[in-house]
Amino acid sequence: MLQRLVELAQYVSIRYGERLIEAGAAASVGSVADSYDNAMAEALNGSFKAELIEHHGPWRDADQIERAVVQWVGWYNTERLHSALNYLPPEEFETQHHRSQATKNTA
Repeated sequence: MLQRLVELAQYVSIRYGERLIEAGAAASVGSVADSYDNAMAEALNGSFKAELIEHHGPWRDADQIERAVVQWVGWYNTERLHSALNYLPPEEFETQHHRSQATKNTA
C-alpha cells in the first residue's frame, strides 16, 4: 500500500510541475528547512486558523465548517486588505497587475 501512495504523490508532483509550465509560472519552493520553505502557505494557513477556525468556533459539523471556509476564502480574496499588496484585496491587486501588463504590452 505504501508504494501506491508514493506513486500517487509522484504523479501529483509531475502534473503540478507540468501545470506550472503551461501557466508560465515558477514554483515557489525553498530548500528544505530554510525560512522560505512553504512560507506563503504557512502564512495563509496561520491567517485562516486565526481569523476563522479559532475565532468563530466551536463548530457543529463539517457542513458548517465547509460553508464558513467558502465564505472566508471569498472575503479573503475580495475584501481583506493585505499590507504586502499595498493594502488592496488580492482580486483588486491582480486586476491592477493585469491592466499594467496589458498597458506595457501595447506600448
